[in-house]
Amino acid sequence: MTSQDELNSTLLPAETEVALERAVDSAHRHENLFSERAANIKQSAVRDVFDISIRPGLVSLAGGSPYLKSLPMQDLGKTAERIIAEHGLEALQYGGGQGMEQLRRQICDVMAAEGITDADPADIVVTTGSQSAQDVAAKVFCDPGDVILCEDPTYVGALNTFEAYQVDVQAIEMDEQGLVPERLEQRIADLLAEGRRIKLLYTIPSFNNPSGITLAADRRQRIVDICRAHNILILEDNPYGLLRFDGHPLPPMRAENPDDVIYLGSFSKIFAPGVRLGWALVPRHLHRRFYLACEAVVLCPSPLTQMLVSAYLSDYDWQGHLANTRSLYSERCSTMLKGLAAHLPEGVSWTTPDGGFFVWVTLPEGVDTYPLLYQAIDAGVVFIPGAAFTPSDEPSNKLRLAFSAVSPEDIEEGIRRLAPILRTAIEENASRA
Repeated sequence: MTSQDELNSTLLPAETEVALERAVDSAHRHENLFSERAANIKQSAVRDVFDISIRPGLVSLAGGSPYLKSLPMQDLGKTAERIIAEHGLEALQYGGGQGMEQLRRQICDVMAAEGITDADPADIVVTTGSQSAQDVAAKVFCDPGDVILCEDPTYVGALNTFEAYQVDVQAIEMDEQGLVPERLEQRIADLLAEGRRIKLLYTIPSFNNPSGITLAADRRQRIVDICRAHNILILEDNPYGLLRFDGHPLPPMRAENPDDVIYLGSFSKIFAPGVRLGWALVPRHLHRRFYLACEAVVLCPSPLTQMLVSAYLSDYDWQGHLANTRSLYSERCSTMLKGLAAHLPEGVSWTTPDGGFFVWVTLPEGVDTYPLLYQAIDAGVVFIPGAAFTPSDEPSNKLRLAFSAVSPEDIEEGIRRLAPILRTAIEENASRA
């Protein structure tokens, strides 16, 4: 393995690599081999960006990964051993495409903790993470040229998924309380006046990735009502909902709107991403086609990992573990916010999340954060430039910092290393202006 591959595998989770690929354009000799669909996805030479040697002590504030060291690894290993020893013929065989009924019933309990109390296991499809559910939604509902609305900024994986289906992703700006209903209404009106077909609103209402912003409770139903009035289906992605620091998650948009929202959940943030399991709670009148499309993508979710997750939910104190990790994430977020306040100059602002993994930093207009990534790596710290999280091709003066999997000491050191780079960029930008 080359040194740059070692850097990627050591520091950059898959989501981070995808995000960085969106942040820079690059053509290569295989460009003309892409299908028309694939050519819509932004391409880049991400490994060229990280063509440096491994450096001991490099601090990564880039990857949105959960903290896993508090999981009872030895006990989970024994559980996995028992599953294979006692149920191996089932665990290692093909399974049903919808997912195991016991796990689907347990997923209803998980959603009840979030505020969805009327879910039926028959309406749930177990997926390979929520990413595959985003793919299926685009496939089932969108033709080339259709519009999907989303927040600006939004999850990079969703952007790549939607663009692969030749969908026009239209981003709507947020404020500190999330998606603004008036701006949503105006964008819908403008697009309809142009004769456009709007199929979906994709939203991460709780602790948006990358901004950390939460959609205010009093806006949630209004946004559903706006979309319902225009026959726009809501794709609600809520992997962080149970990670609200105070332990009281806001009710999802799906809670009171079973016919108008496809709800996506994931075990990646509340258990472990390596199990690659999520779910979609689908309105009954849409369920069959959605389920068949899921089955066409993965045939069946892994019975082994389903049984492991099911055992975790039944045999372990998963809610106690969540409470502990919420406390840990809250401490790390507080450390990051204090570090930003102590080290960053005037003219820089950032979000103050109530949960989740991320802080979104905004520099003065005119500063492009992507070139700063090279300087940050030289200084021993990594972040994700804001250009990765929007369908726009314009430079971005924003960046994402992740605190979830980084110790408080490393967070402090990472910000200390990053601050001079941002300060110099701001000063140079001011002198040019």
